[in-house]
Amino acid sequence: MNAANPPEGASPSVNALTAPLLNRLLAEAHSLRLGVSRLPSGATLIDAGIQHAGGLEAGRLIAEICMGGLGHVSLQAGGPFSHWPWQLAVHSRNPVLACLGSQYAGWSLAHEKFFALGSGPARALAGREALFKELDYHDSADAACLVLESDKAPPPEVVAKVARDTGVAADKLTFILTPTRSLAGTVQIVARVLEVAMHKLHALHFPLADVVDGMASAPVPPPSPDFLTGMGRTNDAILFGGHAHLFVNGSDADAQALAQALPSSASRDYGRPFAEVFKAVNMDFYQIDPMLFSPAAVTVTAMQSGNSYFAGRLDATLLDQSFGYSAR
Repeated sequence: MNAANPPEGASPSVNALTAPLLNRLLAEAHSLRLGVSRLPSGATLIDAGIQHAGGLEAGRLIAEICMGGLGHVSLQAGGPFSHWPWQLAVHSRNPVLACLGSQYAGWSLAHEKFFALGSGPARALAGREALFKELDYHDSADAACLVLESDKAPPPEVVAKVARDTGVAADKLTFILTPTRSLAGTVQIVARVLEVAMHKLHALHFPLADVVDGMASAPVPPPSPDFLTGMGRTNDAILFGGHAHLFVNGSDADAQALAQALPSSASRDYGRPFAEVFKAVNMDFYQIDPMLFSPAAVTVTAMQSGNSYFAGRLDATLLDQSFGYSAR
């Protein structure tokens, strides 16, 4: 039996589903402008924006890896913003597992001066987060991949921890590095537009079992060599330009309530570019209202009635301000 395609009703293996995508990334590393090397432990390291340029297509493939092979990411023209017409479109056939069980950057890894948030299918092997108990999901595989939002290679201690926690030998681990300031990093972060909707839905205690399907889009921002500016732009692409469409079971009242609560504009911290919000709290994420992190606009369709509910709004003015648009 193929672990990537289990019987109906059984959960697929996000690591098995991701393997072909990872193999493609490695096989096309040169044309994707990626660097591939081996760490002393034997782990594979893929540089997607530090010493090697990477690019939009690399970021798109890495985003699909982050989603555990259960999502599709595409670059499309003709978005709703006249100054930023290119956008990312994201769809997952299993948004709960793809977004919360794989893509969510929920694994905090630190040693001395190194710190990074890990996302991707290796999280489901380690199961270090309480979220996995709620998902009732634990993957099994002899190889794993972890995406790190970092401009530094993980030290031996972090590699050893990942090997220990996943139960995978170090020489079967792959780490993909996607700095926020890079094109690949920008794409893979903005491709989380559906994931942030799912994460907020979970924070609002909407039943995960009632989520049937989901898709979302967000504009592609220009990266910035300044970390704070670049981080702000990737967040603002979702906060001011993201639109998520969720298909759910349950009553019309529940679907409508979810739509009203989901958009970023429902947060007390909405209204300024994220970099400004971050500066105002002295760079302390925990001082920011967690309800801010969600798409600008949402559509929730109740499957039983066929009715759809809309809330939030796209904000081209704030997007232009964040992205550095100048009419000159």
